[in-house]
Amino acid sequence: MESLVAGTRELGVTLADSHLAAFETCYRELVDWNRRFNLTAITDWEGVLVRHFLDSLSCLKALPRKELAAGARVVDVGTGAGFPGLVLKVVCPGMRLTLLEATRKKVTFLEHIVRVLGLEEVEIVHGRAEALGRDSSRRERYDWALARAVAEMPTLAEYLLPLVRVGGAALAQKGEGAAAEVQTAETAITTLGGRVRQLVPVELRGLAETRYLVVLDKLAATPDKYPRRPGMPRKSPIK
Repeated sequence: MESLVAGTRELGVTLADSHLAAFETCYRELVDWNRRFNLTAITDWEGVLVRHFLDSLSCLKALPRKELAAGARVVDVGTGAGFPGLVLKVVCPGMRLTLLEATRKKVTFLEHIVRVLGLEEVEIVHGRAEALGRDSSRRERYDWALARAVAEMPTLAEYLLPLVRVGGAALAQKGEGAAAEVQTAETAITTLGGRVRQLVPVELRGLAETRYLVVLDKLAATPDKYPRRPGMPRKSPIK
């Protein structure tokens, strides 16, 4: 675990023994389930520590930890096997977390790992962002909406911003092309009631490339017509 401990320390995060034990359990369960279901292409110990756990925890460079500890409502869109949301929940147990995933086998794994870890106030939803964003009980109800490796920024903005309350924010984890993606998404972000707050560069121990946290503030209510029906944000992004 030394690479994870050292990497998180560089991010300003200190991991307790209980966190390390939880991550070791996560790794074991992920590898075991991956033999039966294709949850992730990364299964080697060092790869999971850096590209899944450490990468997820890098979100804390932009997320307000006091707000999370006080019970901020967070949705992780397209969480896959729980990244970044599940990893953040281990370290910030006070947050109220919704994990949204469209693939049934991944939802089954998430239900299992949440039980194994004994995590509370975690809701797992089998569905799509477009449908969740039109649900009156979810629309504009979250303090933060997160996503990692889900879609290009113009599409991702339509997934995330309808879920965020006015005054809340969205966070997208992106690679080296983040600035170019954000530029192409400016119309979509503005149309959906958002504004780019910042791009936070992230240097992770064990990774050569620079990653970025794209933070969007929600300034105004999203127009009722958004999000559009499932598939449309990806097929025809707002321009």
